[in-house]
Amino acid sequence: MENKEQLKEIIEGCLRNDRRSQEAIFKLFYGKMMVVCMRYTNDKDTAQEVLQEGFMKVFEKLGAFDYKGSFEGWVRRIVANTAIDSIRRSKKNPILTDNDNDFKIGGENPMEKQETIELGELKAEMAMGAIQKLSPAYRTVFNLYVLEEYSHKEIAEMLGISEGTSKSNLAKAKMNLQKILNKQFMNID
Repeated sequence: MENKEQLKEIIEGCLRNDRRSQEAIFKLFYGKMMVVCMRYTNDKDTAQEVLQEGFMKVFEKLGAFDYKGSFEGWVRRIVANTAIDSIRRSKKNPILTDNDNDFKIGGENPMEKQETIELGELKAEMAMGAIQKLSPAYRTVFNLYVLEEYSHKEIAEMLGISEGTSKSNLAKAKMNLQKILNKQFMNID
């Protein structure tokens, strides 16, 4: 987005139910919000369903956006909350269970820089894959605490669990991630 005025015009178009403006918002934030959804789900199809539902909520609640903060941050929060709601609606409540089934680049030489970027992308991809292998309970708490920067108190309130459960799930998520990543890095060589 070139500037805030353009974004404001697009938002105002969405408020008038202008389909082109809605499409522009969708295209502008699709990639970033898909990444958010993938953090909370096991597969791309489910992530796309959550993303669709999240964008519907964004358009429904657009009148509440006050232009005081980041629009992207506002959209991200709605999409993350939609993903959490999706987890809550799943048949079993994975948030309450403990299931043990369950990230700078530099360089001067352009070739070295490209290799470093590719290695960084590989590591990020491996990390995202490892996060997706966590149980829904661990993955959700990990994402909310580490990536969305919620406190344990906020997570507990949001998910209807105790702060102790949130802390425990985070600790177990970190241990499981370490195990998963250690296995992955051992298999690279």
